[in-house]
Amino acid sequence: MTKVVDLYFKLLKLLIVLCMVAMIVLVFGNVVLRYAFNSGISVSEELSRWFFVWMIFLGALVALKDRAHLGMNSLVKRLPPAGQRACLIISHLLMLYICWLIVSGSWQQAVINLDVVAPASGLSMALFYAAGLVFGASAGAILVYELYLALSGKLRDEELVMVEQSDTPAINPDTIKSTRP
Repeated sequence: MTKVVDLYFKLLKLLIVLCMVAMIVLVFGNVVLRYAFNSGISVSEELSRWFFVWMIFLGALVALKDRAHLGMNSLVKRLPPAGQRACLIISHLLMLYICWLIVSGSWQQAVINLDVVAPASGLSMALFYAAGLVFGASAGAILVYELYLALSGKLRDEELVMVEQSDTPAINPDTIKSTRP
């Protein structure tokens, strides 16, 4: 099962890269065409916006799996393991509820906009809202699995805190040199 999950997230990372490359090509190509040849790519702005939305949702999935999202752990780290586990369970239940809201809202929008075509590309607007469906379903699966691990006691005490502090030190204002004469 871990091979399938790893393959899925490798695919997501590849799609993120492809979205970024497509955005760069579309926007840069459009700029060059506008300034050099007084023409342009009519679907460039629309498709680059769609690629951006998909890239953000897929990147959030990868960050969720890698536990790379920003967070405050100063309070949770001070709690005993039982308190950390309770906070983890409550936060995962809240996130599952938000995933449900994203999935249900994206589904409703996809159904409403199934026959609506985008003005420049002519693609169905349901493809735009499908990003929320993919995100909500995949994030929900990740959260359910982590919730299972937390409830079954399979997480070690050091794994109960889902975010870690940054390795970069805080900037000390006394060490900043003034640029004024």
